[in-house]
Amino acid sequence: MQTPLQNKHIATKWFEAFNEHNLEKLLSLYSQTAQHYSPKLKIRLPETQGLIKGKDELRKWWQDSFNRIPSLKYEVVKLTADEKQVFMEYIRHADGDEDLKVGEVLEIENGVIVFSRVYHG
Repeated sequence: MQTPLQNKHIATKWFEAFNEHNLEKLLSLYSQTAQHYSPKLKIRLPETQGLIKGKDELRKWWQDSFNRIPSLKYEVVKLTADEKQVFMEYIRHADGDEDLKVGEVLEIENGVIVFSRVYHG
């Protein structure tokens, strides 16, 4: 089991990788069978009902995001962690879009993310 500090470190690495648009670095933080839920998935890929499963699907999703929105960056507001998860509060910045407040939970097992869920305000 991870400590809260270890889980915050994973979240910090997640933000670094995301803001660098470093797909492989980002994916290295996830288990092979990780799942990700996002309201934006429901909109862009309605057939998913908002949920994708596995690193291959995560790769496609984020590569598409990085390609479509090259200015996409996340600004950390707060990280709250316990032994099993991290709640991340951040602001989504993208040229031409209004800033969006976001909450996201990373569920972590054995040092890797197994499930993530996004909440938009």
